[in-house]
Parts: sequence; C-alpha cells; structure tokens
Amino acid sequence: MACRDGVGSPYEITLELHRDGALYGTVGERCGRLLTRLARGVAEARAGHEAHWPDPDDRFPDDEELFAFRYRTRNGVVGEGELRCRLRTVPTWIPEWRGPGGEWRLTRRAFVEAGDGDGADLRAVLTSAELGVFVEALVAEAEECLSPQKSGNSARSL
Repeated sequence: MACRDGVGSPYEITLELHRDGALYGTVGERCGRLLTRLARGVAEARAGHEAHWPDPDDRFPDDEELFAFRYRTRNGVVGEGELRCRLRTVPTWIPEWRGPGGEWRLTRRAFVEAGDGDGADLRAVLTSAELGVFVEALVAEAEECLSPQKSGNSARSL
C-alpha cells in the first residue's frame, strides 16, 4: 500500500499482511528503501566468492536480522502484525556411505516469519535465491503501487 504525502502523492510503501484473503496486519511503514537495499545486498552476496559459504544459496548479507517490521500506532505503541527475517545456521549430519563416520554440514537459511499477535504465525525457510525472489517481488509490487499509471500517481521510485 502506498504512503502518501500531504498533497496525496505516493512516495513510499507500507506492507499489508494477508492470510487466506483476510488482512491481519499492516507493517513496515516506509520500508521500501530498506527492501530495495536488501534485494541488492542478497544479489551481491550470492555473486560473491566466499570460501566459508561455497554454495550461493548459503550466502546472505552479513546481518543476522535482515528486517523486522512491526505495526505501530500513531503514538508509537506496538500493535498487532509483524514480519521479520532472521538468518540461522542449520547443522545437518551427513552420514558416510560406508562405516559409522560422517560429517556435519552447515547451511544458512533465512527464516521469514509473519504473525498477527494472536498466535496465527506463519514461517517460511528460504535459501538466498528464494529470499532474493521474494524481496524483489515485494519491491516490484511497491514500484507498481507508486507508478504514474496507477490512479494518477506521480513518478517516484523507492
């Protein structure tokens, strides 16, 4: 949803969270620039050559928490609705084909969690490629909301 300035021109976005077609939260007031930077950061991390994370699907920007959007009332009180993305390192035991040996393999994944404050929480576990697609889709939808073709919006970018 587009945030509008005093004369009604859209200049940024806020995210509406829907589940099964029903709205259950509005979060991330003016989060478009942050999402744009995150999309660029994920793409850059995937393109890099890190010896510690040889698989591009394990490469993310360096922050442990990539974003945390919460609903806030006008007076700053945190209300219902939250969307966050945290990185976690997941160990997996890979057994040897022959014998009792094996090794631990570490992967990194983005845990995207959405909640409404009443226990109706959703979680997705994403590779860096999947997170990149998700964030790029959010940015594309935001740019569409801000485009001049939609309801006479003025040309603005995130």
